[in-house]
Amino acid sequence: MATNADETRFEIQRDRILKAAATCFNQKGYSGTSLKDVSRHLGLTDAALYYYVKNKEELVYQCYLRAAELGRRAMLQAVGDGHNGFEQARLYIRYHIDIMVGKEGPVAIMSEIPSLKRPHRNEVLELSRQHSSKFEEILERGIDDGSIVPCDVRMTGNAIMGSINWIPKWYHGKAVMAAEIRDEFPQILTRGLGPPGSQ
Repeated sequence: MATNADETRFEIQRDRILKAAATCFNQKGYSGTSLKDVSRHLGLTDAALYYYVKNKEELVYQCYLRAAELGRRAMLQAVGDGHNGFEQARLYIRYHIDIMVGKEGPVAIMSEIPSLKRPHRNEVLELSRQHSSKFEEILERGIDDGSIVPCDVRMTGNAIMGSINWIPKWYHGKAVMAAEIRDEFPQILTRGLGPPGSQ
């Protein structure tokens, strides 16, 4: 019978594997990455890796579920901490970037969704749609409370989300750059959202 300590060890190791897999998939893509690449990155045997995932498709799927959960967590925190729509939008960007360039990163870029089995693909796409919809709600809230200028929330949301989600493709773990990304990206991506004189 598994103990709480066993479950904790399992989750810690599984998280290490998903981070390593995210690094490999972000750098080489799905077709260019093998399970052997991931096990080598971690210094594990192939057998040890197969204890956590059955195959490469499942590994990508688990990486995407992790990415969706971390994004959801950032969104919830931002909604709880921000006093209006504009603050929530800026905080969401900050919190999500903190995850991507901080100790919880790297996060897998969801660029290989077509490689997933249909049930996995549908689940991940639905999670992505829900997340985008929640961010659009933040933008609409800001328009309603006057903290965000009227805009096309779908296009604005896509532009901001696309910029955030692509960070793991070009960010490779340099601490100085991480600090710059944390400071600059929320300002850059929300510039023009607030009414004149609000920035």
